[in-house]
Amino acid sequence: MRSSFDFQHVLYRASHWLALICRLVAGIALIGLLAVTIADVSTRYLSRVTEGAIALRVSGSVELVSYLMLFALLAAMAANVEKSQVVVEAFSHGLPKTIKNRLQGLFFLGFMALGLILFVGLLDSAAAASRHGEITQDLRMPMGPIYQLAAVLSLLLGIRSFIHALLGVIYAAGEETTHGE
Repeated sequence: MRSSFDFQHVLYRASHWLALICRLVAGIALIGLLAVTIADVSTRYLSRVTEGAIALRVSGSVELVSYLMLFALLAAMAANVEKSQVVVEAFSHGLPKTIKNRLQGLFFLGFMALGLILFVGLLDSAAAASRHGEITQDLRMPMGPIYQLAAVLSLLLGIRSFIHALLGVIYAAGEETTHGE
């Protein structure tokens, strides 16, 4: 019984640390997204106010914002996967808490599959982009590392979903009393 609790605690701690990493990535991406947007809007406004005398531009701002948004969304999904799942009350209203937790654990298996499918697809895209020298349209940055970071974030979504699927399916009965976060 003690080793079961220890393994459950290890799973909660691993999930907690992975969530912190994902929140950090999401936060950095959002701050970068805001900085690019503010800089782009400010420089356009400055150019308009000075009637073109000061013509500064943020090159590739649309491209930067789109990739930063991708990273922010993937990281936020991975960071909050256990908080975003709601088992429909109409179907689970009369069910015991243990069954609801197991049902939610099964839903997490679907999100695990989604994360792994995205991971494999993005890794394939990264390899193809690296092989063919694919670059972004405006900034001429290599696409391989962009796909690789998106793949890692998708993998984190899959890993955290798997952890919470295990916790929901295997440890459903004791979750109310031994929640480690």
